[in-house]
Amino acid sequence: MTINRLLKILVLNALGFALFLSWYLPANHGFWFGVDKNLFYWFNDRLVTNKALLWMLAITNFRAFDGVALLAMGALYLSLWRRETPEGRRRMLAIGITMLISAVILNQLCRFIPVSHPSPTKFFPNVNHVGQLTGFPTKDASANSFPGDHGMMLMIFASFMLRYFTRRAFLIAVAIVLVFATPRIMIGAHWLTDVVVGSLSVVLVGMSWWLMTPASDYLVNFLNRFMPGKNKPVR
Repeated sequence: MTINRLLKILVLNALGFALFLSWYLPANHGFWFGVDKNLFYWFNDRLVTNKALLWMLAITNFRAFDGVALLAMGALYLSLWRRETPEGRRRMLAIGITMLISAVILNQLCRFIPVSHPSPTKFFPNVNHVGQLTGFPTKDASANSFPGDHGMMLMIFASFMLRYFTRRAFLIAVAIVLVFATPRIMIGAHWLTDVVVGSLSVVLVGMSWWLMTPASDYLVNFLNRFMPGKNKPVR
């Protein structure tokens, strides 16, 4: 690993820690609380006056809708897969497995973050709940919403697109993050800071050490070499 690469990792770590501490250290989370509260009430107040918004949030936060996010990521991955040689497709499979392992491990490590708080729909009294207004079984609350695990998984996918594929693939992945993470915030199942502070800071720190060092390449190359099947790399 070069000095330049190490400096980039340290800068990303500094940004991640600064972002987290800007929310964690001030009393009542400083200016972030005002941003969170105002954004939550802006959408929450409109749930009773805007039926289109109400039902859009009910549908996009339905558990089964998470499958649409998986389809969007899968479609992007498939578009890249179709351009590859058989050897390249085998490597892409190894990259995909590495991505899943990375997401599981980073999600488990988040348990050590010394933060636990309920979603705004549980924190504020007398607010509108999409599930109650529609009778639709949607996710509109969470007992512990920090960091946003849904947003974090999407960001990990985007990080892998940037590391192993093209800038265009990365930009599409960023759009997927915005499209599928935003409804959780709009409905009140997450605070804005669960995603833009919690998820992003974790990914900046964790993925920089994993993807910008040889660590992820070691696992990808190991899987590529020892997975069963054809088109194994020549030693």
